[in-house]
Amino acid sequence: MAAVAIRVGHSADPDDAFMIWALAAGKLDTRGLELEPVASDIQTLNEWALEGRLEVTALSAGAYPAVADRYVLLPHGASFGQGYGPIVVARRVLSPDELRTVEIATPGPLTTATRVLKLALGDVRTRDLPFDRVLDEVASGRAEAGLLIHEGQLTYGDAGLHKLLDLGVWWQDETGLPLPLGLVAARRDLARLDEVSSVLREAIDVGLANRAEALAYASGFGRGIDAETADEFVAMYVNDLTLDIGDRGRAAVERLLGREPEFA
Repeated sequence: MAAVAIRVGHSADPDDAFMIWALAAGKLDTRGLELEPVASDIQTLNEWALEGRLEVTALSAGAYPAVADRYVLLPHGASFGQGYGPIVVARRVLSPDELRTVEIATPGPLTTATRVLKLALGDVRTRDLPFDRVLDEVASGRAEAGLLIHEGQLTYGDAGLHKLLDLGVWWQDETGLPLPLGLVAARRDLARLDEVSSVLREAIDVGLANRAEALAYASGFGRGIDAETADEFVAMYVNDLTLDIGDRGRAAVERLLGREPEFA
């Protein structure tokens, strides 16, 4: 009997692609598991998680409470901002009070970035877009301000935009903790969950041990960024907490969600 494919959702950005490279490139002993990478934008992955569509998926930390009945978290593969994170940008400098009066283009209502934006600024007006359209929306003047995630955090200056607020800095000042952005979850009905988790953890190790190859693959998910920028972005979000979320990471997730997270 043929193995049933286990779909592994990951966001279409360099850090997630880096972590999945070893699986996509066939560099792992998958222990007879048929693991199929599926790339999409994070808001779509969040929406799919609401349906329980994928067996394993990356999702926004802020979206997890809505899917906790279907999914349990894995202790690896997470993205944390350690004193940095999603940023609010605009074509002109705006004070915090001015920022609260304008519409802000955001990457989706379930994203951690949008959740923390509203913690920092209150009930601001937002307009949701695919994350990779937010920067252009602001640069063109169609939006007064925008909330950037993924590599837009490093490339906004090329578009002549000003950084008004770094939510990772705000969060650290408020809590003293790293900001949990993306987590990896497995469906509760998944057979051989421990083995799936072990293989995906090994994929991160293999990527780190073959950094140049993994980066070459990851750069293809960067929407025109160069290898140097992809390397910088991966270094920001593939770190010690990615390998093992640990007590500090768990405390940060609990603080963000207001509930103790459940891990496999």
